[in-house]
Amino acid sequence: MAALFTGALIASCTSGPDDGGETELTIGLFGDFGYRELYAQYEKEHPGIRIVERVTAFDDHHTSLATHLATGRGANDIEAVETGYIGRFKSEPGKFVNFLDHGVGAQRDWWLPWKWDQSLSTDGKSQIGLGTDVGGLAMCYRTDMFEKAGLPTERDEVSALWPDWNAYFATGDRYTAGAPAGTRFFDGGATVFNAMIGQARTGYYDDDGNLVVKTNPVVRQSWDAVTQAIGKGQSARLTPLTNDWNNGFAESRFATIPCPSWMTAFIQDQAKSSAGKWDVATVPGGSGNWGGSFLTVPEQGDHIDEAVELARWLTAPEQQKAVFKENGNLPSQPALYKDPAITGLVKPFFNDAPVGRIFTESALKLQPQPQGPKSGEVMVAFTNGFNRVEAGTESPDAAWNSVIADIEHGER
Repeated sequence: MAALFTGALIASCTSGPDDGGETELTIGLFGDFGYRELYAQYEKEHPGIRIVERVTAFDDHHTSLATHLATGRGANDIEAVETGYIGRFKSEPGKFVNFLDHGVGAQRDWWLPWKWDQSLSTDGKSQIGLGTDVGGLAMCYRTDMFEKAGLPTERDEVSALWPDWNAYFATGDRYTAGAPAGTRFFDGGATVFNAMIGQARTGYYDDDGNLVVKTNPVVRQSWDAVTQAIGKGQSARLTPLTNDWNNGFAESRFATIPCPSWMTAFIQDQAKSSAGKWDVATVPGGSGNWGGSFLTVPEQGDHIDEAVELARWLTAPEQQKAVFKENGNLPSQPALYKDPAITGLVKPFFNDAPVGRIFTESALKLQPQPQGPKSGEVMVAFTNGFNRVEAGTESPDAAWNSVIADIEHGER
């Protein structure tokens, strides 16, 4: 689950203060993690427990969590943390329950090794988070728009169009030449850029935790490639996290979008009238990761043991499998990648695409990328930079310089 979902405060199965001998557990999320049916199951199996889900916008969620940790009050019993922010929070392990103290270390082999390590403190003595999902990148595309633009529509042929990102943007030129009126090749620069960075071995930080945005050639090369495509009219100029971006799905304004596993449920929800017109191909480069999250338990909570038990249950293999089948969030536990219930899953909405096979193969190929304490903030700075380029208020070079200045200011 990643940064592209927003939402208002939502209470799930139950709400209200503890009463009648019941224990209320609150869980703070930044989108639909696919848990609501699981809450009912858990409450039935654990009489006296009731669960309240609170969903807020991505940036607001992480900002509020940082504030609650700083003040020592106000955090939910369980708090989700996205991959881009886990480096920031694991630098303060004392503010979270150490899952190793609760015997979770015995299950560490459930998770992909790099997923486990992402939420482990630097000294290896404290595990602050239990992994939920990973991104598992693919490319979602509109078969009807491709056909009208004179491009292949079968997913294997489409995958063959773009073995790398240069070929993807070259396909964008072909699409633009024959595009249906009012459509563009991709949704927005920030989305494509995030996918490109997400599949690099080194992104914003190196293995030693150093910020390398200015010195890592992959970052500038990706920026240049995307801004050049914007200049050639390939982008619908939509900004992630906005209502306009949401409407872009419903109004069929673009033909492709880099598609981590969790985004399939979002597309299905936003583009209801396009069932059967979407399909899923491999992403340029063949693999990558965008997003994924963790469940943490802040130390300030009143129901530590109960919260730990619920977090362990929600991230256990059977529950991760159930979430994938219902919501598309790809498990972070590799043993499930051999489960026919996962590998054999197809989605009618996506023209019966074999999403289970596509996303698990992508996840198995990806190289884990170091995350730093401000990876999330860096991503936001680049999104803002692309917004300025697409709005025409800054040239690509000027916007690059502004992004670097914003990042350097944030480091001080």
